[in-house]
Order: sequence, then structure tokens, then C-alpha cells
Amino acid sequence: MADLGFRAFDADQHYYEAEDAFIRHVPRSMRKRCMQWAIVDGKKRLLVGGRINRFIPNPTFDPVARPGSLDDYFRGRNPEGKDVAELFGDLEPIRAAYRDRDARLALLDQQGIEACFLFPTLGVGMEEALKHDPEAVTTAFGAFNRWLEEDWGTCYRDRLFAAPYITLVDPEWAEAELRRVLERDARVVCLRAGPVAHPHGSRSPADPRHDRFWALANEAGITVAFHAGDSGTTEYAEKWGEGGEMEAFRYRPLRQCLSISPIRDTLAAMICHGLFDRHRNLRVATIESGSSWVAPLLASLRKAFGQMPRAFRRDPVESFLGHVYVSPYYEDDLEGLRNLIGADHMLFGSDFPHAEGLADPTDFVYDLKGFGDDEIRQVMRENGLALTRRRPA
Repeated sequence: MADLGFRAFDADQHYYEAEDAFIRHVPRSMRKRCMQWAIVDGKKRLLVGGRINRFIPNPTFDPVARPGSLDDYFRGRNPEGKDVAELFGDLEPIRAAYRDRDARLALLDQQGIEACFLFPTLGVGMEEALKHDPEAVTTAFGAFNRWLEEDWGTCYRDRLFAAPYITLVDPEWAEAELRRVLERDARVVCLRAGPVAHPHGSRSPADPRHDRFWALANEAGITVAFHAGDSGTTEYAEKWGEGGEMEAFRYRPLRQCLSISPIRDTLAAMICHGLFDRHRNLRVATIESGSSWVAPLLASLRKAFGQMPRAFRRDPVESFLGHVYVSPYYEDDLEGLRNLIGADHMLFGSDFPHAEGLADPTDFVYDLKGFGDDEIRQVMRENGLALTRRRPA
């Protein structure tokens, strides 16, 4: 474990949801349209909207993969060509720290971490599965957020900042739910990247119909995090013969190499549709989406501004640099990202305790080659901590 000389802030840690996370507060009349458990072929399966959901192959999380067991794989090192199941190795019984907040605080102490953002594991794949039924989406995530408050809290001892999940599918619900979680001292909320899906057609998250949500986020000075998950890209993949629902850890080479980038396109829409011009206090964090998309997005924005400056109220690159914080993958070109956006807008995120993350979170520092001491402290601590403090509009 790296000795930083200070305690870090981890912008990307996770819990493993309790089995009743999407059930505890859902009215019985809605459970068939939302989530249920069923025994299928002798195994416990999650039903979402009445269908078996395969986003996570083991949604009970017990047993579960060891943290960091896919580290080499995600660095592009698998010379023996093992499949993902082999790379996982032996699973282990779920640890208390993955579901108990006091046990998690004790683990943070062992890891040399002062505080962290906490994001869903299962939850980031559920909106897509229910996009055909907006009432079910809002019911499920309203219930989920109440479970989150009970089991984790949104600001537990000023160290565990669990992010309520907000869907924009119903603008009035999104505004009301954001107001409710703000009253419970939420410091960060989680949205999915991609267009806002709706049975009658999708739209940009920066569409004026969502402005009351963004105005409230702007006024509160809360951090809005776009965390990777099922962003609905299967419709694009289907055009290339790679259809079917998203399944974590099922390797499909073409899907891996297609150029669609939900996070890049989301930020492009927010900037080109003037969201940051209308709401100048917004802070957006991109989590577990890497950073390889940043350079091509900035290049596209720079070119668009050069071609038609009157289409923008201000330089769109400046909008990005003023509002967006990026948590890169540890295997990314971190020096290159620093040169693009500055160390003051980079976030350390370990993805602990996931298999694709780091077994020892602060080992992230070993990939910050070429960074000065002050820059390391910014990335590993100060930038993330600043995002937990609401910024007055």
C-alpha cells in the first residue's frame, strides 16, 4: 500500500447492494414492474420489469470477486488469453465492509483514505432495463435512494458520501427527488451518461425541459457525477450485428472497439446546448469512464468554435475546463490528461472493491509518473474533497 504522507480522497468506491435495495421501499403493486427475485434453474435471479436481468452475472454478490483481480487484464496484459471467469480466480465470501458503513470506515482507515464517494454496483445498470416504463424507473430509484439513506447515509460522518441515483426521464420527479436528497445533506448525485431515454423518443440532458433540475443543482452547488454503467449503447451495437442486453464482463471485441462514447457525447450535448452558460455554478464529475475521450472531444469543440463562434456564448473548451472534473482509469495516459485539463481537475478513483479496480486504492499514485508533489496531492486528495463541499451560487 502506497504511503502518501497524507490521507487520500477516493472519488470512485462502491458498495454491493443488499438484496432488498430495490425492493424494501417499492409498493407491492409496483414490484412486478420494478424488481423481484426468483429462483431459476436452482439459482437466484433478479427480475427487472418481469425479465431476467444479466447486467451483473451474480447480483447477490455472495460470493464475489476479489478486489483488483482483473488489474492486469485492464492494463491489457493477458498473454495466456484466459477468459474473464478464469481471471477472476476463486471468489470469496462477501466482506462486511461492502455492506456495512461502520465496517467500511474501519477499512478506509486501513487504506489510508479519509473519505470517498460511494456509487452503486448493480444500480448503474437498472435504468436502461426499465426505460420503457418511466413510472417504474422513478418508483424503483425513489425506493433505492431511501434504501441508500437507511443503509449508508448520504454524508455519513463526513467520510462516506453515497450518491443518490437520479433519472431525468421525468423532469418533475427529478427536480423533486433532488430537492428531497438535498434536504438529507447529499453532496453528490449519480446520473447515467447518454441521452435521456423515453418511450416517446430521447432527448439531450441539457434540453430546457430539464432546466429546473439543473437550476436546483446549480443553486445548491452539489456535484453531479456521471458514472459508467448501461448507457443504452446496445442499440448502436445492434447496427453492427452486436445486439443484446449489456452483460458486465462478457467480452465482445467489436463492442469494445466501437467508437461510440456515451460520456463524450453527454458532455458535448451539455456544452453545445448551453447548459453551463445557463447554470454557471454547475460542477460535473465523470466517474469510471476513463479519459481517452477527453482529447477528441476538446478537439471537436475547438474546431466547432473556430468554424462558427456565434453558435456559442463562450469558448466551449473553456466551458469544459471550468465545469468538468475527470476521474481517469489508472491505465490511461495520465500525463496527457494533466496537460489537457490540469491536475486541478483530475480525480483519483480506485473503483474499489471491484475486480477491475485496485486492490490497494492508493496504489493509483504509482501511475502518476511525472507529477509533482503538489499535483499528486491535488489529484489524490484536494480535488475530490472540494467536490464534497457545496459551492454557493
